[in-house]
Amino acid sequence: MINAAIIGLGWWGRNIVQCVQGKSTKLRFVHGVSKEIDAALPIAEANGFILSDDLDKALADKRVEAVVLATPHSLHTDQIVRIAKAGKPVFCEKPLALKRADAERSVAACSQAGVLLGLGTNKRFWPSMAELRRIAASGALGRLMMIEGHYSNENSGLHFSAWRDSPSESPGGGMTGTGIHLLDAFVSLAGPVAEVNARLVTQRKGHDPRDAISTTFTFASGLPGYFGAVRASPVYWRVHLFGDEGSAEALGEIQVVLRSRGGKTEVRDFPKVDSLLAELDAFADAATGRAPYPIKPQEMVDVVAAFEAIIRSMETGKPVPV
Repeated sequence: MINAAIIGLGWWGRNIVQCVQGKSTKLRFVHGVSKEIDAALPIAEANGFILSDDLDKALADKRVEAVVLATPHSLHTDQIVRIAKAGKPVFCEKPLALKRADAERSVAACSQAGVLLGLGTNKRFWPSMAELRRIAASGALGRLMMIEGHYSNENSGLHFSAWRDSPSESPGGGMTGTGIHLLDAFVSLAGPVAEVNARLVTQRKGHDPRDAISTTFTFASGLPGYFGAVRASPVYWRVHLFGDEGSAEALGEIQVVLRSRGGKTEVRDFPKVDSLLAELDAFADAATGRAPYPIKPQEMVDVVAAFEAIIRSMETGKPVPV
């Protein structure tokens, strides 16, 4: 059992605590850090960990063996560097960074310190996405021809924080909330991105935004692709991989539709899992040497590199190489 500190106890930090504390047999929280002590105190008391207002206090706690970050995006890189220098594995919520250089800095700091860097992209742990990666790797689809996807949800209106409305913290409309998950899925299936062409259409800003993202891709392999994301349409997830022998489509968390030549269609349904618990357990397993971590550092950098290019393409209205 790893004793961990969680830094940031806003909406998402609380989600992590509720999914992990007392449920994981591999990781538990013994220390929490929040700038809003009074607001965070009830969750700390309910989950049996102490509370402080600074990362350094958590790092000085001799019980803390690892750190989980659920903080604003712009803080991630400096916090990861500090944690790595303290010799502790760190799990960072997505996005790892908003710029490729910062992602590379985080990866390098953890590599130099010999500590694990984990990343909070819980859709990787959905049964549908695990099956989609398995099918892609098996060669059952033949030569891959295209990838497409969509992810929309209502979280931006339901769980608003002022920093999430800041262009410097959350650029590109819903890119940091939904688009980044699709980017991670695309990179895990198709490899690094070579060029993007993105458009953001905003109909309403502020507390409950309305905007839509459309992005086309050319991957380093030559594979084309595109995805869309809408704030705040009801939750919908789809990643569809097309080959010349068939296609496989992940729909939501637990379903994959496999279409083969001759009009054959197979629907595969899987038991639902708690993906937040699964990703933190995978982090704990890797930190203790029980299993390799499923997300490679280079993939983390590749996702942020594509993210940065998408934001630049939205700003310029032109295709941008990665």
